[in-house]
Amino acid sequence: MQSELFKAESMAQPATQVGMSLQHSKAVKYAVNGEVLARQGAMVAFRGNLQFEVKSQGVGNFLRRAVTGEGVPLMAVKGQGEVWFAQAAADCFIVELQGNDALSVNGRNVLVFDPSIQYQISMVRGAGMFGGGLFNCVFTGQGKLALTCEGPPIVIPVTPQAPVMVDTDAVVGWSANLQTTINKSQSLGSMLRGGSGELFQLALSGQGFVIVQPSEGQPNPGQQKSGGLLGGLGG
Repeated sequence: MQSELFKAESMAQPATQVGMSLQHSKAVKYAVNGEVLARQGAMVAFRGNLQFEVKSQGVGNFLRRAVTGEGVPLMAVKGQGEVWFAQAAADCFIVELQGNDALSVNGRNVLVFDPSIQYQISMVRGAGMFGGGLFNCVFTGQGKLALTCEGPPIVIPVTPQAPVMVDTDAVVGWSANLQTTINKSQSLGSMLRGGSGELFQLALSGQGFVIVQPSEGQPNPGQQKSGGLLGGLGG
């Protein structure tokens, strides 16, 4: 049989080493020899001897999830084999953390990560009750983390001279060392005239970067439209 379907970038190739790689821009492949952690329901295919189990994430994260009403349940994939992950045809990209790195991530954008990486649901300082809550997921350690994005990601450098304001529904993640506050970009007069729809943003300052998706995403069930920020990982 002949078809463009069988072009190299679409064909699954045998893994050459254990770990994470991009199958293409919409899917992540993971060659498992032990365990990997992923968003529940993100598996689209696998081969080999693999088991899928609900992952408990500790009392602290469980309580934070209960308080915020947010959460992305995780599963552990164990055994030997290959597994493919995707989420609603969103773009996928891989971030490699090295030692002292720390990345604060919106939980809705987490797809899969190495078990060597540690994370906790942490307060977004200075954000108050805006952005839909008080918590985000902070990843530290050494290993790879795959994230999803509605469209190609935009990475904006943040410097002390040039802080960046981001829509809380569009932000994917940022350097965890950045300082966070709420910025109001609309005058009272504009609000009284009906508003521009861009009343509050998350302001990031310091030295680092922020990742933004070219979409305001879909709020979680029961969540206000203005609150895409805080999809913490819970369990």
